[in-house]
Amino acid sequence: MEIEGISHPTILRYFETLNAGEFEATSELFDPEGAMQAPFESPIVGRSAIADYLQREAVGLQAFPREGIAVPETTDYQITGKVQMPMFSVNVTWFFTLNDNQEITFTRIKLNASPQELMKLRG
Repeated sequence: MEIEGISHPTILRYFETLNAGEFEATSELFDPEGAMQAPFESPIVGRSAIADYLQREAVGLQAFPREGIAVPETTDYQITGKVQMPMFSVNVTWFFTLNDNQEITFTRIKLNASPQELMKLRG
């Protein structure tokens, strides 16, 4: 996995395990109290809840991160790319915050689409 501008192993491993459907391994990259905020969802907190959510909602998902930045003097990362699902694809921005143990404490997934496109996805 290569993402222009990003070399952090936790971030790279997140996308590798997600794309492989290894949702338990993806959840293990999070701090035990870490959270994921998926589009249209409240934050999902804890490794088990994140793994359960991904198993329900991310089967067949393929993430194509293109480029990213590490925010200077923070542990924040921002990556842009695309997500391909069986029925649609959409441009996405992922926001990550890591702790001192290099675990994900929070990630937010933002869909980069018009309101009309978003309404179609909710249906």
